Amino acid sequence: MTNEQVIQQFQDYVISNYTRYPVCLERGEESTVWDIDGNRYLDFFPGWGCGLIGHCPPKVVEAVQKQIAELIHVPNTWYMKLQGQLAEALSKRTNFNGRCFFCNSGTEANEAAIKLARLWGKSQSTTSSSSSNSTNSNRYKIITMLNSFHGRTMGALSATGQPKYHRGVEPLLPGFQYAPFGDAEAIEKLIDKETVAVMLEPIQGEGGINLPPQGYIEIVREICDRHHLLMICDEVQTGMGRTGKWYSHQHWSVQPDIVTLAKALAGGVAAGGLIAKPEIAEKLKPGTHAATFGGNPIACSAALATIETIEEEGLLKRATEIGEHFHQRLLKMKEKSPIIQEIRILGAMIGVQLIADGAPIVQEAMKHGLLINCTHQTVLRLLPSLRIKSSDIDQGCDILEKILPKYQ
Repeated sequence: MTNEQVIQQFQDYVISNYTRYPVCLERGEESTVWDIDGNRYLDFFPGWGCGLIGHCPPKVVEAVQKQIAELIHVPNTWYMKLQGQLAEALSKRTNFNGRCFFCNSGTEANEAAIKLARLWGKSQSTTSSSSSNSTNSNRYKIITMLNSFHGRTMGALSATGQPKYHRGVEPLLPGFQYAPFGDAEAIEKLIDKETVAVMLEPIQGEGGINLPPQGYIEIVREICDRHHLLMICDEVQTGMGRTGKWYSHQHWSVQPDIVTLAKALAGGVAAGGLIAKPEIAEKLKPGTHAATFGGNPIACSAALATIETIEEEGLLKRATEIGEHFHQRLLKMKEKSPIIQEIRILGAMIGVQLIADGAPIVQEAMKHGLLINCTHQTVLRLLPSLRIKSSDIDQGCDILEKILPKYQ
């Protein structure tokens, strides 16, 4: 088949709920993909952030091939060795040795976190007398941030602080209030006797690679402690070493109560989950929540292979090096390209704020064999593999440097 034939087949049989580029990708290796017509592309946005260790990483491929021949699926009413091993591996890389729940995606992970927070809130009949929630056991409200993105199922969508995603599907799930990202005072003003948690991405991804102001994450933790609230960190895009730490909140030496993960968790295989402190995790009792395919043997084997790859190849350190390399190249571009307003980087999480629409630049880059993303209309978002070669970084930046002057 050709690209055109595949596109026609989609038009005939697939719901058009995505804006798709007119390219059918067929295979990938490390930071390179090829379409069905044999055209080659350098991928600075592999798998929408899921390809943290590149396309078809060898250890993940080997682990999946081996596992799929032994056991594909088993219900969560049985014990699975791999799931226990993965839970231990993820928990030990936090600072609070939590307990894990597994699902299949980021939105599912955040749905589980929302439900867990409400279950925990309903169980809190008495707290410290200094708390504004000292006697209320009907706590369900969650404060999230403007420009956040937590998913597209109704609970996670309600948590998402972007009205454009809400239009047409109202009414939303009640109980969510939104504060400007970086404004701790605004959080404090929204807290009342029914508030149970604050939920935030330590670095906003879809919202534009927005880094928190200095001291903000620590202040949010202090506010949660003072008001007896849970702190939920959505690490769906930032977790698994993307920013140079296993979890991005570790850059600020805070301990959240719940961490959600997905995207890069299993090296591109569908997987999601959350890690919660034991005293909170215990509220997810039998019958309160489930995910049929969550923590299945294939996903767990892929996730363990992903962790092994990150550690054996020193990819946490490499994430920092990648960020520095991009920063140097992008600063030089900014000097020559007035369209670049600001550069925001932490590890291999890169945002280039433009003063104009970035969509045409994405299209032009694709014509030159480079795949990038535009989010929030004016931010070029790059989430390269931690295994990307320095020569590939330079090749892609050369393409950007060549095309940006066209959009001054």
